[in-house]
Amino acid sequence: MFTAITHSQIYVLDQDEALDFYVGKLGLEVGADVDMGFMRWLTVGVPGHPDRQILLERPGTPAMSEETAQQVRELVTKGAMGGHLIFSTDDCRKTYETLLSRGVEFTEEPTDRPYGIDCGLRDPFGNSIRFTQPKA
Repeated sequence: MFTAITHSQIYVLDQDEALDFYVGKLGLEVGADVDMGFMRWLTVGVPGHPDRQILLERPGTPAMSEETAQQVRELVTKGAMGGHLIFSTDDCRKTYETLLSRGVEFTEEPTDRPYGIDCGLRDPFGNSIRFTQPKA
């Protein structure tokens, strides 16, 4: 049957702004940036791990009508689309400080949890992002 998950998708409102945030601030790398005519296929991933990519998709045609796309964009803006990403890190507090110095705004500072240390932020479009330093 299946052997891997290769791509996950989240909605973004502006792919250039998403590229700046995910690559410029979070330090991910571009997997693909292809103009397909009807859409831009833009993926990013953790450096050195090309086997798992995040598709940064702008809601719109041909996948949905313009009316539906507008409704989706409004929900994305409210953080109500359920877009969630969870990354792992070896040092949550150090990663937090690095991203803070790059201008990333956090919704939650690093916090000790039963499973490790984690913290939260949102991307410029309202998608929830967490990163965790698993307990050793």
